[in-house]
Amino acid sequence: MTAELEKHYNKFCEDNRLKSRYGQVEYFTSMKYIHEYLQNNMSAKILDIGAGTGRYSVELANEGYDVTAIELVKHNLGVLKSKGSTVKAYHGTALDLSRFSENTFDMTLVFGPMYHLYTFEDKVKALNEAKRVTKTNGLILVAYCMNEYSIITYGFKENNIRACIDNGKLTDDFHVISGPKDLYDYVRIEDINKLDEKVGLKRIKLVAADGPADYMRPVLNSMDEDTFKLFLNYHFSTCERPELLGASAHTVDILRKE
Repeated sequence: MTAELEKHYNKFCEDNRLKSRYGQVEYFTSMKYIHEYLQNNMSAKILDIGAGTGRYSVELANEGYDVTAIELVKHNLGVLKSKGSTVKAYHGTALDLSRFSENTFDMTLVFGPMYHLYTFEDKVKALNEAKRVTKTNGLILVAYCMNEYSIITYGFKENNIRACIDNGKLTDDFHVISGPKDLYDYVRIEDINKLDEKVGLKRIKLVAADGPADYMRPVLNSMDEDTFKLFLNYHFSTCERPELLGASAHTVDILRKE
């Protein structure tokens, strides 16, 4: 799996994606909820697991927070370190956080790993590790790629649906079956619910991180700034609505360790 991810992220720039109009929606939404639950507690210790090139961890460190980052892809880790922030960045995997003691962090971000873990067992292991290193009553924010977004865009919009069926990449009810060579895993809300139940984490809320934004790339790119701000306001006012969650490209599961 590591080799496939290295190859992918050596070419793909996550920073650029999150700075694009559609990516900004996801980034601004995630940061909105991070700040809401940090509550300006500047003594909070934050762990960013699967930190990528540091879009979140560097910004939070620049705001004055104590931030530690773990990243599996060496190229991404190098970019993160080159930004010259106070982030304490290490090479590592979400499946093994043994370098950290129990109950160390006030908030743990798991914004990349679930995209690239393909079995229920590995996802549980990653969540259990995040839970272990998070303080009691601390917060864990977990991002997922959603199944229906993949079916609608890659399957139907890009006309790959028949090939996916013929290649055994879909169940009879159109749930994506992913492996390491596919790079990304896609889930439904019931899958997320099963993980939370297995690990024993209490959900505070589930948020559509980008809502319809990814479907609207050309429209968003052509918007003037005022209209884009109105779209963000619309999105912020609707991103917790249950009817929008499943079809969002990404969700963020906000959990508390009790």
